[in-house]
Amino acid sequence: MSDDAEQSGGGAYVGLFSGGKDSSWAVYRALETGLPVERLLTVHPAGDSYMYHVPETRLARLAAESIGLPLTEVEPDDFAAGDTVDSGDQGDSELVPMERALEAIAAETPLAGVTAGAVESEFQTSRIQAMCDRLGIDLFAPLWQEDPRELAEAMLDAGFEITILQVAAAGLDESWLGRTLDRDALAELEALNEEYGVHLLGEGGEFETFVTDGPHMTRPILLEYDTEWDGTRGRIRVTDARLGE
Repeated sequence: MSDDAEQSGGGAYVGLFSGGKDSSWAVYRALETGLPVERLLTVHPAGDSYMYHVPETRLARLAAESIGLPLTEVEPDDFAAGDTVDSGDQGDSELVPMERALEAIAAETPLAGVTAGAVESEFQTSRIQAMCDRLGIDLFAPLWQEDPRELAEAMLDAGFEITILQVAAAGLDESWLGRTLDRDALAELEALNEEYGVHLLGEGGEFETFVTDGPHMTRPILLEYDTEWDGTRGRIRVTDARLGE
């Protein structure tokens, strides 16, 4: 795993990409440091997942268009994560469609590595690293084990505009759905971290996000949506999304 601009074999990089803040930051940092990111790869889980960001992954198409990179989309069967008995086996099986997609890309063009937005999840990162080892490519993970507050500040300083899509944690009520993750929200998350242990970046699944604009994007993404709330958790359902001017 690397968090700098080292390259393996001079090939292209693929951004493992959901459109959320972490995967977007990994792609942005790779581009900023000179890695040849030539494609994005999005997995669209049909249901719950141990390995992947789930809500509104279809928005990745607009994000890829704004970034200016082609997008490969993977459509696996329902992972049935809610029925799993062994989380380790579940994580391994969920990675298979992504690995096959990367193998197909590598058959067409030399592949040097992938970018990933892992922050603290050893469960996910160890599996992505093992996949990269099998494929003989590098893993660029610039968020890995970095300070969450410093990462959040860096995203905001860079000009990332981040929308909260889903919440599932004590202290995060319906008012957070569709909210912009700005400095005011970050200050509130720090208070919730102290009171409830909510991660500042939502690393434990406490909240999920989507980047609607950033310095690596040519046009902002405009969203219209409805909200769904069941009393303890909720999400937005995008009804319309388009590129602005």
